[in-house]
Amino acid sequence: MSASFPLPPLAFTPVLKRIRWGGRKLQTLLGRSLGPESDYAESWEIADHADGTSRVAAGPLAGTALSEIIQRYSCELFGRHQHLTQFPLLIKFLDANDWLSLQVHPNDQQAKTYNPHENGKTEAWVILHAEPGARICCGLQPGVTPEMLRSALGGCDLEDLLNIYEVHAGDCIFVPAGTVHALGPGIVLAEIQQQSNLTFRLHDWGRTDANGQPRPIHVTESLACTNFEQGPVSPVIPHSHCDNDHAFEELVECRCFSIHRHQSAKPFSIRGDDRFHILISLDGAAGVATDTGRTRLHFGQTLLLPACSGTARITPETEVTLLDVTCPAASVSGR
Repeated sequence: MSASFPLPPLAFTPVLKRIRWGGRKLQTLLGRSLGPESDYAESWEIADHADGTSRVAAGPLAGTALSEIIQRYSCELFGRHQHLTQFPLLIKFLDANDWLSLQVHPNDQQAKTYNPHENGKTEAWVILHAEPGARICCGLQPGVTPEMLRSALGGCDLEDLLNIYEVHAGDCIFVPAGTVHALGPGIVLAEIQQQSNLTFRLHDWGRTDANGQPRPIHVTESLACTNFEQGPVSPVIPHSHCDNDHAFEELVECRCFSIHRHQSAKPFSIRGDDRFHILISLDGAAGVATDTGRTRLHFGQTLLLPACSGTARITPETEVTLLDVTCPAASVSGR
């Protein structure tokens, strides 16, 4: 049973992940405290997963796991979504210092057939930093069939079937489950996704791990989960909106999450609506005041505003760019 507690804005200690394609920009760009290694790939900002669980960084709930907060304060945290027993979104920063594997994620129904404890994985990327010429793959060229893709995996014409293009800071790419995709080197981004860590590798560019062994490849599963009717996926075209005190952009609105981007040097508000909101600073710093507490959001930080927070009043120190992420107003599925 949920206890009553006026949950304040919550910042969590990042969960860092080392993967062979990572680098050092989580420290040099985002200020994360890293060890001496050169392969830090992901900073899990808000996670409620067997592979990584967030814990509150400071305040009266310091050290408390997000899963425990859900058990004790589901009404205060989730509001209209209080039926949830797992936090529905996983928020990350990624540093791609090399090409990631060519991969695909299953949808909700497919995920349960591979792992009954997993969810599907629809995600979105917002590019913070892209070196000149940095590229991604997102989607297949029109008309590619399973047979064509399987045949190309062992040859030199694979890239001809892929939708590969340059990206720039500020781009947002929406990646529905079933999309063949890969990040190229020189990119740092914020990733908003379903709470899932289920990935199938279609191709790994012939690389080996630290022990000289190839990483597992999942061709059968990847082809089964690929949406071959989708075709190429381009960066989203933001839709402009105007609230009472400022303008903002809608980047993504899907059944799993919504993403709005706010950019302002003047104070503005994000109205409370009985849902949690996640604020991610992509540039600048700001004070954040809610009905349950005050804090500061700095560049590269992620902040969870529980549903009980009410309206959030944002006071930029200079011009700030931040993402506001939440789940759809209608009931969301999940454990």
